[in-house]
Amino acid sequence: MSDIVTLALVVLFISLMIRVPVFIAILAGTGVYFLASGSVSPTLIAQRFSSGMESVPLLAVPFFVCAGVFMNHSGITGRLMDLCVALTARIWGGLAQVNILLSTLMGGLSGSSLADAAMVSKMLVPEMERRRMSKAFATSVTAFSSTITPLIPPGIGMIIYGSTANVSIGQLFMGGISVGFLMCVSMMFMTARIARRRGYAPMATEADYEPVPLRQAFLRSALPLCLPVLVMGGIRIGAFTPTEAGAVAVIYALFLGLIYQELTFAKIRLCLRETVLTTASVMLIVGAASALAWILTRERIPQNLTTWMVEVVSNKYFFLLIVNVFLLCVGMFIEGNAAMIVLVPLLVPIARAFGIDDIHFAFVVIFNLAMGGITPPMGTLMFVSCGITGCKIRDFLRESAPFFAQMTICLLLITFVPQVSILLVDIFYR
Repeated sequence: MSDIVTLALVVLFISLMIRVPVFIAILAGTGVYFLASGSVSPTLIAQRFSSGMESVPLLAVPFFVCAGVFMNHSGITGRLMDLCVALTARIWGGLAQVNILLSTLMGGLSGSSLADAAMVSKMLVPEMERRRMSKAFATSVTAFSSTITPLIPPGIGMIIYGSTANVSIGQLFMGGISVGFLMCVSMMFMTARIARRRGYAPMATEADYEPVPLRQAFLRSALPLCLPVLVMGGIRIGAFTPTEAGAVAVIYALFLGLIYQELTFAKIRLCLRETVLTTASVMLIVGAASALAWILTRERIPQNLTTWMVEVVSNKYFFLLIVNVFLLCVGMFIEGNAAMIVLVPLLVPIARAFGIDDIHFAFVVIFNLAMGGITPPMGTLMFVSCGITGCKIRDFLRESAPFFAQMTICLLLITFVPQVSILLVDIFYR
């Protein structure tokens, strides 16, 4: 690696450490390279920045963001919560179990873990506290259940990974179903064990519990639940591409909002504003990272790193172990989508050299970086959840130990048992 590249990366990581906005930090590193190299015109920064965002698969990002925002403002959350209550009423943990299942279902609709964490923190945590659950426990369950969102289609992380690594987004969506299911079931199991030990009884035993017939709850939420089926089914049968599926999702979400008479013109304007702000933050990072990826490719960093890694590492399992440790450390300091855009072009060629399946490796990366959202010092999900609920960070971390253990077990299964992530892909695509 040349001294100029080293300097550029040092500037990048120092900027990230001092919490400079991610896209500015990346542009600072690339700017240092272009200015110091002398042989490359600085105007290439603007060219690479704009070309990085001119990707058809990335058009799915604003569409799915918009669909998720419409869903959040159209009364769908309450309908899904009634279904979750009906499904979990007799399981130890009460509203904690509702919290996890609701995050899983909403993840399939919104695709944004931060939006999910913020919504559930406001809606469920106060009620969980009223039912004698500690603030730290309620906040921990909310933050950790929100990590399921990037793993459930149509997670934005899958779209970014697929466009960056040239991997089928449809196959990533299919693989995410089994990975998200694993996370949901294992987290509910861990929560039930903790709840039984602490006496957090099932909701059906509460004096103020009003049973909702499962059939009635399912019928009220049937139309929202059709969205993931519509997206996945349409992509699988070739009716539309993942990008077109995003547009279909927007139309369907808008249709539901009008059917339920929840979306007014004022709300629609608010939804479009949220969509623009969220999409802009993602695309600025994508554009800046594209310029950085061009630098790394020009300096042959991925090729040299692949050659070195294949020579040094004896087998793919040791490589996967190294990747896990590395990504967990990176996730502690760098936002997940930004880290993915920068690191995927470096790591994917090495994984392919070891014969690791593209879908399998994708979920190793996505899962690791999802864990970064709840680990200090930069855990965005941790800070969002604690900021809304008023929970102290030290109390959050103390309550989080069992959930960190549960996520570590899931990570090891995803890493060393490829069928966890590729089983459905093999059944429906191969």
